[in-house]
Amino acid sequence: MTELGKVYGKTSSQFAAEATRLAVADAGLLLSDVDGLLISAGVANDVGLELQVDLELRDLKLLTQMQAFGSTAGAMVQFASMAVEAGMAEVVVCVFGDAPLKEGAGAGDAYGAGHRAHSGWTGLQRSTGVVTPNVLYSLAARRHMLRYGTTSEQLGAIAVAQRDWAALNPLAQMRTPITIADHQQSRIISDPFHLFDCCLVSNGGVAVVVSTAERARDLQQPAVDVLGWAQSHPGARSRRDDNFGLVTGAARSGPAAMSMAGVTVDDIDLVEIYDCYTYTALVTLEDYGFCAKGAGGEFVSTPGNIGPAGKLKMNTGGGQLSSYYMWGMTPLSEAVLQARGQAGARQQDRHELVLVSGNGGILDHHSTLILGS
Repeated sequence: MTELGKVYGKTSSQFAAEATRLAVADAGLLLSDVDGLLISAGVANDVGLELQVDLELRDLKLLTQMQAFGSTAGAMVQFASMAVEAGMAEVVVCVFGDAPLKEGAGAGDAYGAGHRAHSGWTGLQRSTGVVTPNVLYSLAARRHMLRYGTTSEQLGAIAVAQRDWAALNPLAQMRTPITIADHQQSRIISDPFHLFDCCLVSNGGVAVVVSTAERARDLQQPAVDVLGWAQSHPGARSRRDDNFGLVTGAARSGPAAMSMAGVTVDDIDLVEIYDCYTYTALVTLEDYGFCAKGAGGEFVSTPGNIGPAGKLKMNTGGGQLSSYYMWGMTPLSEAVLQARGQAGARQQDRHELVLVSGNGGILDHHSTLILGS
């Protein structure tokens, strides 16, 4: 992990290169040991296959750029695992780099600008102003509220719990505790979302190394096993009479990944969920089966369920709402730290099975990983 947050003066490619070097060194390997490279680009989107040349990597057996937005990190680990299993490569780096924040510009500018003209149905939709992730996700959240009675205060309970986790994380951008009252008084971004319902915007890079279990056992960090994985791409966006906002790809990828790992929801020790918005975390909890469909609001707002003292250890680093926003690398990086037993003050005694989710697009893509220590 590079320095994360309001870090200026580097491009996303430079962040990606730095993260790759750091991850390889962290494992006790050399860049010359790397024979596979999977690249995920962020909003700045200038990380391409040329990263191989920047890193002076020669004769790679695997090189590709992947894009499924916030689900890409989980998907990269899946493809890297399959490549290693098949003998296609032995040391594969999965890397994400992004630099959307610019000095003197607001965080909202990073995701709200640069929308090109569209024709047909997409052009009609965009002419209404229903364009940015904030607006589109707010529609999903409102539908969940109308169907199940979910409230803004219940969404706020997630923001409060994750800020409590972030207070224990020296890497987190936002560590000052907040209350439900603070959440309700924060400004509206896109109804029903308040400021504290929305994730941060961050610059930086994160990389992980995937290798064989045998080789990993001999390296300098505790090995984290990839036990199960799955993806789901509903393909239902903008379709009439679909379940947008009510059910996500987690409903399919979660059970499939747990089945591969031979575990159930009750076996999971830690949950690192993609939380671009409080609502996203809530609906994913439902779809994974940690609570009944439609009961997410009641579940997260019931004292003793989430937060550092809660029964469900969710987003233990503060998540994207309070720690840092590195797309799917945010939940993945925290999962690795917890599984290794290296999360400091927030480290959990039970960390043998960690579920990691990734969500991409506007609930368009989902990836799930089951990691083990």
